[in-house]
Amino acid sequence: MNAETTVRSAFLRLGSVVALTAALASPLGAAAAPEAHAQDAPIAPVPDADLLGAVGIGVSDLARSTAFYIDVLGMQQRTTFHVGDLDEVVVGYPGVRSADVVLMHWQNDATRHYDGTNVKLVFVVGDPAAILARLREHGGKVERDAAPIEVLNGRVVGLGRDPDNYLLELMQR
Repeated sequence: MNAETTVRSAFLRLGSVVALTAALASPLGAAAAPEAHAQDAPIAPVPDADLLGAVGIGVSDLARSTAFYIDVLGMQQRTTFHVGDLDEVVVGYPGVRSADVVLMHWQNDATRHYDGTNVKLVFVVGDPAAILARLREHGGKVERDAAPIEVLNGRVVGLGRDPDNYLLELMQR
C-alpha cells in the first residue's frame, strides 16, 4: 500500500469514527452518513502505531472558532463533515501528523452549553509567548503568561482561552 492510500484509509477511518460519535451523541440517536468535503490539506502518512487522531470540542460559533484556530494557532482546515444536525470542521497543523482538533457545532440543540469547562487542549509550539500575543490581538483571554515551569525542567508554558473558553496550554517544544 502506498503512502497516499495509507493516508486516505486513515482519514476515512477518522471520518467514520467522527460520524459514529456524532450519531451516538445525536439527541435522536439517528445514524446518518457523513458528507465529507476534503480540503487541499495534505497530511503526512499515519504510522502503524496507535495515536491520538483528534480531539473534538463543541463550539458556539463554527466560523469564529475555525478562524481562531487558523489565525492564532497557525492550523489549517483539513475537512468538514455534516452529520444530521451536527456540523464539524477538522483543523490540524500543515504537513505534519499530529492530533487534529474537531470543532463541533449542533444546529438544533438549545440544550448544548459551550463553556469550556474541564477541557484542556495542549499544543507543543516553538514560541508560546508569540502565540499568546496573537491570542491577545484577537481579543482572547490569557490565563498565564508564558514562563518556565520548574517541574517541566524549565520548559516554557503559557495558558489562554479560545472563543468558547476552552483552556489552551501552549508548551514550548
